[in-house]
Amino acid sequence: MTDAPRSSPFGIAKAVFWSFFGIRRGKDHDADISRLTLPQVLIGGVIGAVLLIASLATLVYFVTH
Repeated sequence: MTDAPRSSPFGIAKAVFWSFFGIRRGKDHDADISRLTLPQVLIGGVIGAVLLIASLATLVYFVTH
């Protein structure tokens, strides 16, 4: 039994980034499904959400001060 190749951390970040925007080509989406595992997606999503919130909070801080 051969496993599909795992995605790199950059590939996980790219998939999470595009999923936040809700746009992804069908070919890339199919490749993500075959390469990414549920724990990778969950951890990548949590890290992505934390980075997005921290970026927005930092931006608001600098704009208001």
